[in-house]
Amino acid sequence: MARSSKPAPRANSKRNAREEARAKRKGCMYCRHKIDDIDYKQFQNLRVLISEKGKIRARRTTGLCRRHQNQASAAIKRAREVALLPIAGA
Repeated sequence: MARSSKPAPRANSKRNAREEARAKRKGCMYCRHKIDDIDYKQFQNLRVLISEKGKIRARRTTGLCRRHQNQASAAIKRAREVALLPIAGA
């Protein structure tokens, strides 16, 4: 029997990991629910976007699109000024 000259594909290659990561992406939750603007008065929804230390989570963590991430960060900052959200971790 002749052996094939092609090596067997590796299961843990970097390319496969990147492709799987792209495929698993859910998309922006605000776009899915067709929400155009993020309001600072809905601080319950904004709490999900803040870490335990009080930092605003990154886009890659939250899964938001660029437009909604910018709106969310502005709404979080506005809600902090009005004291609806804590500045430090809660």
